[in-house]
Amino acid sequence: MRVAIVADGLWVYGGAERVLEAILEIYPRADVFTLVDFLPDSNRGWLGDRPIRTSFLQRLPGARRYIRRLLTLWPIAIEQFDLGEYDLVVSSQFSVAHGAVSGPGQVHVAYTHSPMRYAWDLQAQYLRQANLHAGPKTLLVRSMLHRIRMWDTLAAGRIDEFSANSHFVAERIRKYYRRDSRVIYPPVFLDRFTFRGKKDDYYLSLGRLVAYKCVDAIVAAFGMMPDRKLIVAGDGPMLKALRAAATPNVQVLGAVDAARADALMGGARAYVHAAVEDFGIAPVEAQAAGTPVIGFGKGGLLETVRDLAAPRPTGLFFEDQTADSLCRAVEAFERVRARIDPADCRANAARFSRQIFQDRFADFVRTAIDRHGAGSREIAAAE
Repeated sequence: MRVAIVADGLWVYGGAERVLEAILEIYPRADVFTLVDFLPDSNRGWLGDRPIRTSFLQRLPGARRYIRRLLTLWPIAIEQFDLGEYDLVVSSQFSVAHGAVSGPGQVHVAYTHSPMRYAWDLQAQYLRQANLHAGPKTLLVRSMLHRIRMWDTLAAGRIDEFSANSHFVAERIRKYYRRDSRVIYPPVFLDRFTFRGKKDDYYLSLGRLVAYKCVDAIVAAFGMMPDRKLIVAGDGPMLKALRAAATPNVQVLGAVDAARADALMGGARAYVHAAVEDFGIAPVEAQAAGTPVIGFGKGGLLETVRDLAAPRPTGLFFEDQTADSLCRAVEAFERVRARIDPADCRANAARFSRQIFQDRFADFVRTAIDRHGAGSREIAAAE
């Protein structure tokens, strides 16, 4: 039986790509379809030698640089894939992958990282960050997003079964698509992070340096705490501004390789996270290294970090995405950090292992096949 896996795009080796990697281990003979494939050679080993089928967007002049400006073409591009020869279609979606067209006799399941955030509840935030919330261009952009929302709702109606990467995302699926979904937490590759029980005297922020991560608030908070050391690792459009804003106790490294990231995670006194995440893999990776998390108390983090009110806590939350609120949380952490055992952090992270994800996702697919009768029940046995 033939399996097609549809992804939004291959740009960097991030959370969505790790999900794809884990799914490909369940269905190693599956074919992969994606809008574009710009993944660098250094991050392609997990794909093996399988061909990646891309859309017409891949061949447009300047696509690598301007792909996000071609957003209105994404739904058209994803619908052009011919998937008629496949029995099972699996889409890994944070944008348009769920819009791939399947037909009668095929089962189409979606693993949803999030309904497209920029078109739904975070539209205003994205427009502000792009400086498109006012002025002559805003009406055109808002009209485009309106059309995308209508397409998105129609595309969701073609899916047989949804799975969500957190309860937070499941609520968004219910709100925008009026569909139920099964929560299957994404895989965290725990073996890539070395457990360390003894910590050094620094706090850590690690990840993409983009506006919604609110790393600027983290840097500002530690600017108000000159006796606390902060290391910021990662690359992105905010790198230059963060370096300019950093006080002497804040070190902004830029991009780091996997070995350095592992060492930084393991040695940190605590991992600091200020974003609203759909799930948030980095805080789980920190716990895998035995490192507590100081996080903003909203979104997927509430499902992956046990706060001080829970047995065997692994971190604590702060209430507002502001420097003042984070300062109070750091001081509170210093008073109670002896209560957080690095071994408990590691044990909590184990709830999100790759094997647990694969077992639950395979069961989800089997159930979908049983419910929607593809005439290809051998798919489940082929795992």
